[in-house]
Amino acid sequence: MKQEIAVTVDIVAFCNSNNKINVLLIKRKNDPFKGQWAIPGGFVDENENLENAAKREFAEETGIKVRTIEQVRAFGTPGRDPRGRTISIAFLCWIDCEENLVAGDDAVEAKWFKLDELPDLAFDHIEIIKAAENYL
Repeated sequence: MKQEIAVTVDIVAFCNSNNKINVLLIKRKNDPFKGQWAIPGGFVDENENLENAAKREFAEETGIKVRTIEQVRAFGTPGRDPRGRTISIAFLCWIDCEENLVAGDDAVEAKWFKLDELPDLAFDHIEIIKAAENYL
């Protein structure tokens, strides 16, 4: 039996503003979870490595090109994505809070949120953010 499994990447971007950690979120343009906040990310292209996919998706959705990212871990709980079986590789990075955010691609807005004041998030993204925070 062959199972279709999609691979995605997500980047948790942190910045430090007035000794408070902030997380960069995007507001989703499309279903599932249209209009909900999420961490930037998306599907890995067929001939793309994971790190390049994460950097590409992040740039497409936030307008920011990151150089250095660190892999946190994989997330693959069945049902985490209503579109089907999806495994996401999560990365983290630190960027300047003053970076000019330009939402694009699958995002209608990109915005910083205080780590302790996050809105309801799409998918299992609160779990991914907590894992990235613990990784630090």
